[in-house]
Amino acid sequence: MKGHMNKISGTINDICTIWIDETKKIFRDEGLLIFTILLPLLYPLLYSWIYNNEVVRDVPFAIVDKSNSELSRKLISRLDASPDVETAYRCGSLEEAQRLVGLQEVYGIVYIPENFDTRINRMEQSTISLYCNMALMLTYKAIYQTSTAVIAGMNSDIQKSLTGNYTDREDEITTSPIDIEEVAMFNSTGGYGSFILPGVLILIIQQVLLLSIGMRNGTINERRPSKQRRDFTPKPTGLVPVVAGKTMCYLALFTILATYVLLAIPRIFNFVHILHAGDFVMFLLPYLLACIFFAMTVSVFIKERENVMLLVVFTSVPLLFISGISWPTSNIPEFWKYVSYIFPSTFGIQAFIKMNSMGATFSDITSEYVCLWIQAAVYLITACLVYRRMAAAPKDSQGHKKATPETAD
Repeated sequence: MKGHMNKISGTINDICTIWIDETKKIFRDEGLLIFTILLPLLYPLLYSWIYNNEVVRDVPFAIVDKSNSELSRKLISRLDASPDVETAYRCGSLEEAQRLVGLQEVYGIVYIPENFDTRINRMEQSTISLYCNMALMLTYKAIYQTSTAVIAGMNSDIQKSLTGNYTDREDEITTSPIDIEEVAMFNSTGGYGSFILPGVLILIIQQVLLLSIGMRNGTINERRPSKQRRDFTPKPTGLVPVVAGKTMCYLALFTILATYVLLAIPRIFNFVHILHAGDFVMFLLPYLLACIFFAMTVSVFIKERENVMLLVVFTSVPLLFISGISWPTSNIPEFWKYVSYIFPSTFGIQAFIKMNSMGATFSDITSEYVCLWIQAAVYLITACLVYRRMAAAPKDSQGHKKATPETAD
């Protein structure tokens, strides 16, 4: 019995030693310090500040008014009065306006033909042409929706003038016999920041963990024992203490960082945030564990510490796309759905958005929660397997044992 207690006590002591040693190495390595601590502290601030306005205002567009009539000037005045768009140029031809679009001086063109006023006065249907730069979704949306709303309003005015009604209520019924009540659910402001930021913050945590653990393992792989250095540093070499100690190090650090990123940042910039603290704690544990074990598994393939930066840069945007936040999950091809299940960020993003933006309770994210725990268990097994393989690394030509996760300085 005493021997078992001594063994357990020794294992706990080894875990704590690895934990402390790993933490010291993070703070002593300038590169690790930047990517592990400073990046998650500053990058969410920068990203949130960029999207803090939520919606675009005063998007410049060009007017080509060939009609030059009272009705066309009324249309232009109403467009310019909208907060979303701004009449930046009045052009004499469509070619001139197209040149401005090419120079990105404007993001859209409203073309009013010569017979615009004449056809309406003849009780005929007139046409207005709208050209939008589709390269930027937000600017296209602002110009298109504003133009549609203004034209619809002018249509209603023409209908009222022709009906001969005596009261405003009769005009209202004539122009809108079926009243539509629009209620914005979840993202009530219609802001792009509140829409995209929750998913991005969750992805940042996974990618920063991959950067940190990958750079650490890349450093180990780069360093090899020499005649001037001892083969082993004075710390434990067991598989369980190594995996557990490293896990505790990153779990402790990123519990603090994730709380700052996921709770403080949305409140600082007044984004939509209705997450309950208890649900957040229950969600955070399996997500962090899944990300840590996933990063440990992937990191053994990192031979140089700079390689992990390329991996993170290459995968960040695709992971955001296949998570189901920027494109409906139902419309994602089956192959990419299965690919997305490999990454903890997929289930983490879906669960966090449900709780943070849609007011879901913990019972509403049961499927994502279970999937995160399954990922944590699977990646724990794979992390132990790859770390065991590294621990059994062969000796080099001089008889020195190659660096392993627990022997490299």
